[in-house]
Amino acid sequence: MLLPVGASGACMLVLLARAARLREWRFLWPVLLLFIGVFSWLAGLLYHEGMGRAGVVTHNDLLVQFAVAALALLLLAPRLWIAQQQSRALQMARLTQAALSADLKALQAQIEPHFLYNTLANTRYLAGHDPERAVAMLDHLIGYLHTALPDLRSPMSSLGRECELAGHYLALMGIRFGDRLQYDIDCPAELGVVELPPLMLMPLVENAVQHGVEPHPGNVMVHMLVRRQNDALVVTVRDNGAGPGKTALGSGVGLRNLRERLAALHGNAAGFRLQVAADGWTEAVITLPMVAA
Repeated sequence: MLLPVGASGACMLVLLARAARLREWRFLWPVLLLFIGVFSWLAGLLYHEGMGRAGVVTHNDLLVQFAVAALALLLLAPRLWIAQQQSRALQMARLTQAALSADLKALQAQIEPHFLYNTLANTRYLAGHDPERAVAMLDHLIGYLHTALPDLRSPMSSLGRECELAGHYLALMGIRFGDRLQYDIDCPAELGVVELPPLMLMPLVENAVQHGVEPHPGNVMVHMLVRRQNDALVVTVRDNGAGPGKTALGSGVGLRNLRERLAALHGNAAGFRLQVAADGWTEAVITLPMVAA
């Protein structure tokens, strides 16, 4: 059977495309087939002119065109595939960043009004009953906002600033709960430059206050410990309060959001766990790769 010059190469590539069934290449195959078809046609035309037999093809001609098409496919396809994979990776990175930004804005929208309302309401009450504590609360609120507001407009903060933010928050809660809440933050100064996304540690201390301090009638100790383990940063927040309970262990919106942010930013290199330790204390632990500012 006689075929037009170059048609056999194009038909063969169509069959190869169907056999491959590579979904990632569905947009590249039309371009690839067009290029290979034209390339095969030119090669076949030159071959026929050299042999003085332009116009018909034999089985040997088909073999020549197949070899040319296969060689061109081997040379071109990997480059196109790599280019597409790079484009897909870039697109996924942009989508992930957009999702993280949206999650952060949603988290900020949930935290800020509730937190500010409670703090201002407590300050107003203390202003009429205990002015000294009201002034202390305002001082820590100013410190909290001075630390938080610049970071809310930036994709990254630092461990030092996040610990400072947690310190102001716990100080405000200490004024609110009085002697019922004691706390300390142990963060080596040399780790303060490690980069962290904004509000990465706040869900841990908020969880300790919400589930450990508020429902517990007695005194509660909240302890934040920051350590470096090889190339990883480990942040642990412990409390000896009421505990989250079996049904609420890690089921809150803030902690769920934290897990999603860690997975999106660092994949399997980061981790989070919330557990009741052997001594009965509740532990929230973040592990993530260290990034120096």
